Amino acid sequence: MMYNNNKQKKKKREMMVKGNRILISVTFLGSAGPIRFVANEGDLVANVIDTALKCYAREGRLPVLGSDFNEFLFYCPMVGPEALSPWEAIGSLGARNFMLCEKPEVEKKKKVEEEDNGRSSFFINGASKGSFRAWIHKSFSLKVTTH
Repeated sequence: MMYNNNKQKKKKREMMVKGNRILISVTFLGSAGPIRFVANEGDLVANVIDTALKCYAREGRLPVLGSDFNEFLFYCPMVGPEALSPWEAIGSLGARNFMLCEKPEVEKKKKVEEEDNGRSSFFINGASKGSFRAWIHKSFSLKVTTH
């Protein structure tokens, strides 16, 4: 009976693991150090970016980043200077160290204009979304002093 139970547990473990698992190190531009986590070789770059952003937020690292993987570029220094496609498998590159950085503001603005189809953006009291975000960061960074 024990032999049968062990066999079933082994089959469950084999079904959970899809392909080889690799340890990935992702360095965030402007952050103190890399984040390391385990991923499957068959995982898409988009999924790896999403996982890295979640780990980054869970650890409470600074600077605060968004959670939309479409706003980031994923690089592999060993492969070349071009950003990786979000639809390729992470294990196909043969690398384990990557760099994640935000897309330049110019690309973001072009994308927003294309999505709006010429409609104007929503502004609060004449301030853009970026200045509101800066205000939030500034207000949280105020230091409280005691006398």
